[in-house]
Amino acid sequence: MLQLLLRPLGRMPLSWIHAFGALAGRMAFRLSPRFARRLTENLAQSGLARGHLQRVARAAAAETGKAGLEAIAVWQSPRERIEAWTQADEHWAEVEQAYAQGKGLIVAVPHLGSWEIVGQYCGHRFPMTAMYRRPKLAWLDPLMRAGRERDGSKLVGADMRGVRALLRALKKGEAIGVLPDQAPGRGEGVWVEFFGRPAYTMTLAIKLSQATGAAIAMGYAERLPKGRGFVVRLRLLKTPLQGTLEAAARTMNAELEATIARQPEQYLWSYNRYKVPAGVTPPPAK
Repeated sequence: MLQLLLRPLGRMPLSWIHAFGALAGRMAFRLSPRFARRLTENLAQSGLARGHLQRVARAAAAETGKAGLEAIAVWQSPRERIEAWTQADEHWAEVEQAYAQGKGLIVAVPHLGSWEIVGQYCGHRFPMTAMYRRPKLAWLDPLMRAGRERDGSKLVGADMRGVRALLRALKKGEAIGVLPDQAPGRGEGVWVEFFGRPAYTMTLAIKLSQATGAAIAMGYAERLPKGRGFVVRLRLLKTPLQGTLEAAARTMNAELEATIARQPEQYLWSYNRYKVPAGVTPPPAK
């Protein structure tokens, strides 16, 4: 029933989707103190909105609403519609060249802009396996899986079976997708700073890159104003993720910070990035 009610989003103009999403985000910012507090505190921690904190926070809330509604629309839109919405910037040729090397490609997309569009854009161009976690809203799961897998992309769970599937894909020279700013589970991360505060940081992409020699492309799909579409902006990491896991994680987080700084109002600041996952020892107090 819910899928039937949401199906019109697959035909609605993108400008309408973003207008309704922005309205929902602004309402959440006003009506949910928890949402507003976490978003504002994380944004303030980053230092990317000095002197304009409340303005950028309100803009980020609107962009968060857009992200939620557009995701459902993307899952239900035909490939031709998504392609019409999307273009890539001048660095896409470098990503294609890295993929052509045959060592696999790790597409690391933080919660910035439209990560759903990046997955679709890449999945339309080469075999793609992505790790995912079931959404808390159970009714969203079949909708998400159908939308992400309909053109041949493959979803795997966030467990050891999923990790092995990612490794196999890379060894076959295929691409994989990860969310490098997602808080991992116990034993799957290290504590390193993210915008000046310790964050339990995923090491999966680091280990897979070191094991296979796969290049890492990090970036996002910029959401253009007034529903004009998206621009995929992926960059190959210039600094190898070498050394200890802690050193490599610091390098990765520095790359993440630089990427987010290019479009801070489109980052998901409401995500609980600094949480202590179950069973994980908290970082030492300073």
